[in-house]
Amino acid sequence: MTATKDAARPSARERLLAAADELFYAEGVQTVGIDRIIERAGVAKASLYNTFGGKEQLIRAYLEQRHARITARLTRRLAEVDSPRERLLTIFDVQGEQCARPGYHGCAFANATAEVPSGSLAEVAADEFRSWLRGLFTRLAGQLGVPEPERLARQLHLLYDGASQSSRMDRDPTSFAAAREAATTLLDAALAR
Repeated sequence: MTATKDAARPSARERLLAAADELFYAEGVQTVGIDRIIERAGVAKASLYNTFGGKEQLIRAYLEQRHARITARLTRRLAEVDSPRERLLTIFDVQGEQCARPGYHGCAFANATAEVPSGSLAEVAADEFRSWLRGLFTRLAGQLGVPEPERLARQLHLLYDGASQSSRMDRDPTSFAAAREAATTLLDAALAR
């Protein structure tokens, strides 16, 4: 191959993560075997083990990649909003847009952790994501000046989780709009304290 063809072709790691992202998200982390991942990625089995060490590490990398994409998407959108109140509510808008997309199968973190044993690397990755999201809610609530921002953040996170489950289980892309309305009521009540 020429240097330009090599440079244009994604690395084995990138191809494995792309295959994992597609297959794990659509079908589940336990349902999809390593052989399907390597076949879809077009790599040798040794590439998977040399790059990730095993399936559990690949699942964690898949979830970490999801976390990074969500972080980037939210960071971009929050930078476009000036009002601290609207920034907090924008989180619901951004996720609502995602659940309305074709191929939405719910929260990748909830789906993966439902399939793996407690203490797995997938659970660690999900915990990291949830901690990050709760921290984001807390920081934005603090910027808004509400008393007890951690309490409000927990309430908003519960709304977010409920909307996520409803959007998947009920196949209802409007769940996040309803959660945003409820979040607005919670914000008003917190600010009135």
